[in-house]
Amino acid sequence: MENKAHALAAGLFVVALTALLLVLGAWLTRESGQRDPFEISTREAVTGLQEQAPVRYRGVDVGKVTSVGFDPKAQGNVLVRLEITRGAPITTDTFATLSFQGVTGLAFVQLDDSGKPAQLLPPNDDVPPRIPLRPGLLSKLTDKGEKILDQVEQISARVNTLMDDKNPKGLASAVGNVSQAAGEIGALSANMNTILTAQFGPQKVDIPSLVKRTDTAMASLRETSDAARAAVQEIGATAHRLNEKGGPIDRLAVGTEALSHAADSFSAATLPRINRATEDTSRAVRQLSRTVNGINDNPQSLIFGTGRVDPGPGESGFVTPSGAQR
Repeated sequence: MENKAHALAAGLFVVALTALLLVLGAWLTRESGQRDPFEISTREAVTGLQEQAPVRYRGVDVGKVTSVGFDPKAQGNVLVRLEITRGAPITTDTFATLSFQGVTGLAFVQLDDSGKPAQLLPPNDDVPPRIPLRPGLLSKLTDKGEKILDQVEQISARVNTLMDDKNPKGLASAVGNVSQAAGEIGALSANMNTILTAQFGPQKVDIPSLVKRTDTAMASLRETSDAARAAVQEIGATAHRLNEKGGPIDRLAVGTEALSHAADSFSAATLPRINRATEDTSRAVRQLSRTVNGINDNPQSLIFGTGRVDPGPGESGFVTPSGAQR
């Protein structure tokens, strides 16, 4: 009879504790205050956003997400329904972004505005007002990465164009023209010496014919000089465009530094947290497995605890308590 009384008391205690936990859970999950419905319709991905996710206005909890689905009014759009506490400063200038909680990967809705004066957004239960969703940090980083890759491709194409087979040939041709012009200048100098010698010497030369040949040589020299100057100017302009501030090489360096910083931040901060979270989860799973195995081996431990249970009347090993009446 004593064991039965203990079992009855333990059962009543478990029932009372269960009822108390239910009441406590209902009290904690109760709806506090009035809330107004709002919606977000976007083509952006909402990875990690689930129902009951918090809605925060500049870090302050103002509501929760009630549902995540597709927008029947806009094909391909994602429709997120929100319930926001009445009195929150939701204006026509308010916008939403997706933020992430720690290393869990779970997303929540972050509300903010530009700080400009704006009218309050009136609630409407039949047609909930819609808040625009702007790209978050992850989307911006993805877009920047694509732009950096495009810039790298453009720089590679320009370098390939600069080092094309035609450019070295053009430079060699310009150098050859300069060399030819120098040779013609030397020939012109020799002709001038010949003229002077002929004019003041015993022999005479044909001055008009010599002048005509000199004009032809000077014209050829001028064309060669112009071609060489144009080639040098083109090479200088290309080098200036590549090396100027904000140019392709500068943008490539900035993009590479940004990617390196993002990779270092991920390796230094995010990976250790993910590892710690994984270890904690594995430890909790092992403890839960041991608890389940213990309950399977000894179901009575839920009522009598994990200690030794004395056998009752009729069970093997039962001993009549001393002093009991027979």
